[in-house]
Amino acid sequence: MAYASHIINHSKKLRNVPNFLRHEHSILVRWFSNGTQPSIGKRDDIRKIHRRHCNVPSERETVTRSSTNGAMSKFGVQKRNPIAGLAFNQGLSSSQVYMRRGFSSNSGLPPHQEIGMPSLSPTMTEGNIARWLKKEGDKVAPGEVLCEVETDKATVEMESMEEGYLAKIIHGDGSKEIKVGEVIAVTVEEEGDIEKFKDYKPSASDADTASGSSAPATPKKEVVEEPVSSPEPKTSKPTAATPAEDRVFSSPLARKLAEEHKVPLSSIKGTGPNGTIVKADIEEYLASRGKEVSAAAPSAKAGTPAALDYTDIPHSQIRKITASRLLFSKQTIPHYYLTVDTCVDKLMDLRSQLNSLQEASGGKRISVNDLVIKAAALALRKVPQCNSSWTDDYIRQYRNININVAVQTDNGLFVPVIKDADKKGLSRIGEEVKQLAQKAKENSLKPEDYEGGTFTVSNLGGPFGIKQFCAIINPPQAGILAVGSAEKRVVPGSGPEQFEFASFMSVTLSCDHRVIDGAIGAEWLKAFKGYIENPESMLL
Repeated sequence: MAYASHIINHSKKLRNVPNFLRHEHSILVRWFSNGTQPSIGKRDDIRKIHRRHCNVPSERETVTRSSTNGAMSKFGVQKRNPIAGLAFNQGLSSSQVYMRRGFSSNSGLPPHQEIGMPSLSPTMTEGNIARWLKKEGDKVAPGEVLCEVETDKATVEMESMEEGYLAKIIHGDGSKEIKVGEVIAVTVEEEGDIEKFKDYKPSASDADTASGSSAPATPKKEVVEEPVSSPEPKTSKPTAATPAEDRVFSSPLARKLAEEHKVPLSSIKGTGPNGTIVKADIEEYLASRGKEVSAAAPSAKAGTPAALDYTDIPHSQIRKITASRLLFSKQTIPHYYLTVDTCVDKLMDLRSQLNSLQEASGGKRISVNDLVIKAAALALRKVPQCNSSWTDDYIRQYRNININVAVQTDNGLFVPVIKDADKKGLSRIGEEVKQLAQKAKENSLKPEDYEGGTFTVSNLGGPFGIKQFCAIINPPQAGILAVGSAEKRVVPGSGPEQFEFASFMSVTLSCDHRVIDGAIGAEWLKAFKGYIENPESMLL
């Protein structure tokens, strides 16, 4: 009721407050609660209230007043409004668009809305503007694409949430490393207000808010290292010497040694009786001077080779996030590896038969990788412990079997996902793999195309002829299968001098030892090998 009292005291627009509170109490509390991020459904509730009571504003407002000598003065109305559920072609519930509603104030600016860099994936902290599809002054409607945002995994279209005019583009085409929540554009309701935002710049507080939304960097302690100096020879500091002090006392042997090495006695401090320079002082001086010469020699030699010719290639967003996730995986996940050789002769025969049927019916050919994906999915159904992920409090075992497939492109490594692969036929899996691989090469994957995987398959055998390799686990998953190439080998026959030829394919399973014990990983590989060597069982 504190919110209702606040509205009654400070808003002249809510003339129907009693009726409003009586009928819409629950929605009002949810609407005005601090920290609430309304979903699309809640926005519809708010619009319904607006239509019913006419005087309720369509966005949340926070009215701040200051008291000076008893007088109340309104100096700003501004509220960050993170809206869950960015509209893609099919919708995405896990993303957020940051919009800030600005109302007319003492600055003279008309009502406007600041659009922030959206969070388009769970791991996204910053993004790049690939290009703007709307220009300043264009009218925009809900659902129209404003710009293309390069995230940590793909390039995604960002759509307008409301009707209006694009008044100002803060970050133009090609802008890099924009923090999530940082203002990228401003829209207005009236076309005549566009000119007023010609020189508009976001306030410093907006920038601070955007930077505060991302994880704060750990402050690094500045360590001042003292330069390491080579030992200096013992020298006497020049002082205003009297005529009696001009004489240098030294032993005959020290003088002879100094003359041979051209050492000025005046630069050496003696350690003998009454400051007399002795042989040991000359030898120490020569030794220290030799160290200085030897230390300077390597640096002179190091500068002689010609400079290397190189090109610095800037990190793309996908390259940076791939490096970060793989480093995190190797540093935090205890990997171990299991390798097995599988005979693929029957698999190749079945593939030939199926492709003949596919060609006769006008379908697309089935690849060995499609059969590997199907076998991996069925093995996960048989050994569900491998279809899991680790958390600090429990091991989460998934009922859905979603297989990520590693795809290398010019833009970097992508892992689109085949969802419910255990329930799909080989032709359906083959079609989805080809479609997703093409979208990955065109850099047009949507978040739903690569999120939600529970296991990954990486094949370097077919495309590149790699015999065997170990893959890095894709967190938070607990396993990844590395598939090598098939090669013909000689197999002993039944008789003492009999032999046969057979094709074998090496596969290596990388496991998270926190989730998958060695025996469980071996059991999964046994099930996988059974499906590969008896592929007819996959069709049952």
